[in-house]
Amino acid sequence: MAVRIRMKRTGGTNNSCFRVVVMDVCAQRDGKAIEEIGFYNPNSKVETLKVDRYDYWVSVGAQPSETVAAVANRVKNNISFADLVRKPTISKKAKAKAEAEAKTKAEAEAAAAAAAEAPAEEAPAEA
Repeated sequence: MAVRIRMKRTGGTNNSCFRVVVMDVCAQRDGKAIEEIGFYNPNSKVETLKVDRYDYWVSVGAQPSETVAAVANRVKNNISFADLVRKPTISKKAKAKAEAEAKTKAEAEAAAAAAAEAPAEEAPAEA
């Protein structure tokens, strides 16, 4: 029997919570679990995990999902999910606008620098 450590969805519509469970690979997402070893709430950023049971199941050969592995890593290292700082994402349109503004600003500075150098070169020639 192949076993996986994965999430089991609970909670209502637009208010999802997850239980970290050990399940057979063929079982449904919200089906019967072999063992419940933790809880994860992305809304309130609460994560709990029985690390000793997680380590036991991994040592026996259970494969954790990517999300469960990330939660387990944070719980083992005492990193709070709420304290993690995400880099702000910029849309393609905003990124293109920022690049265009930077390009026009660079061109304006280059033109100003060229204009400042041109009279300086002509002034010694007249004297």
